[in-house]
Amino acid sequence: MKYLLITLLVVMVVLPAYSQSEEAAVKAVIESLFDAMRAKNADQIGAVFSENAIMQTIETTGETGVVKAGSVADFVKGISSLPLEAKLDERITDYQINIDGPMATAWTPYEFYFNDKFSHCGVNSFQLVKMAAGWKIVYIIDTRRKDGCS
Repeated sequence: MKYLLITLLVVMVVLPAYSQSEEAAVKAVIESLFDAMRAKNADQIGAVFSENAIMQTIETTGETGVVKAGSVADFVKGISSLPLEAKLDERITDYQINIDGPMATAWTPYEFYFNDKFSHCGVNSFQLVKMAAGWKIVYIIDTRRKDGCS
């Protein structure tokens, strides 16, 4: 009975701490992506994605949406080809992270500013996998809108 109580206590203390550190690691990958966008650092942007990662955005027309596909390579090329004075600032307003073993999902509402002017808002949905090199983004899809932003 004594060993059962000790085991239960360890599980109650250690597992939440492990989960919090994994959540922090997932959040750090996402923050690294947006820091890299602000710096227009192509290498840092590429480093957060897995090979063959999928990027999509939902373009809305009224109440319906159309999914548009992109590639990490095109995304990196677009960001790194911007003029030095161009300012990109995607501000994440919340993080909802769920983890099951080597898989994580993150729901991140955001506001996007270009050259310090509000452009649009929406939500990013990230899927990440913990690989040998750490957490990597394998899939991202987002929404974009100009109305209904907080």
